[in-house]
Amino acid sequence: MRWNLRLTAANKGIWKASELQRSLAEHGLVISAGKMSGLWSGQPVSLKLDDLDVICVVLGCEIGDLLISEPQKVTRPGEENTSRTAVGAVAPVPAVVPKRRDGRSLPPA
Repeated sequence: MRWNLRLTAANKGIWKASELQRSLAEHGLVISAGKMSGLWSGQPVSLKLDDLDVICVVLGCEIGDLLISEPQKVTRPGEENTSRTAVGAVAPVPAVVPKRRDGRSLPPA
């Protein structure tokens, strides 16, 4: 699923996260600045259905306006993800593993 809050809010004339945060609070949904930032600029990991209802009421939208299905991302167990990489795209950078300077090993992650 793709989270489409910013575009949905913009279509309703709400251009700032703080504007939406105030409107949500007026409808009984008090969201911290950190969580609001995550909802506004990212993809939420979890969201209560009751909170989603309030967001829809405030924005005057349907669930389908906020959550856009992406069935092409679904794979079966054992299948490789056959998504294509654009020509000239940069390959993902492997994670950097920090090392201690005194030679001792780091605790397990």
